[in-house]
Amino acid sequence: MSRIVLRACVTAAAVTATVGLIGTPAYAAGSAAGGALSTTASCSQSYLPLPDPACTPGAKNPDVTQSTIGSTICVSGWTATIRPSTTYTNGLKKQGIIDYGYSDTNMSDYEEDHFLPLELGGAPKDPRNLWPEPHAGSPNSSSKDSVENAVKKAVCAHQVTLSAAQTAMLDNWTTAKSVLGIG
Repeated sequence: MSRIVLRACVTAAAVTATVGLIGTPAYAAGSAAGGALSTTASCSQSYLPLPDPACTPGAKNPDVTQSTIGSTICVSGWTATIRPSTTYTNGLKKQGIIDYGYSDTNMSDYEEDHFLPLELGGAPKDPRNLWPEPHAGSPNSSSKDSVENAVKKAVCAHQVTLSAAQTAMLDNWTTAKSVLGIG
């Protein structure tokens, strides 16, 4: 299992209670293990429309590389085969709303989003790649979806490399198209 930075709200008891999930962010460890949810904000909203990089740095799917795009992300419907169920993501979303300190706690007002999109080789179930992205505001979750589609199209058309696309999305998805020269 890969090592990652734990969120500040993880306690020794929470880590002990989440054997097998050690190394996951606090919200993932508690919710995925059926444990208690954290009750305090540990992530900053100041980066919106991006996630707090300390809490949600993004993570790559090792099965998606430049040499495998023809059998993975560039195959219509492929992401549906790896997308995690809402049973898995709803627990993360609930805790993520708390971790980000959102005053609006209505789960339907957020998308549990893959920071590095599945369409561009993002890790499907890695909590470092999932966060509660607000539907409200501009830009927002809907705005990001159109950027994801345009960047994926450019990768599959061999206009940009997968690595360049991933870097642009993780650096700042709101500028990814212009950085990549595709829009």
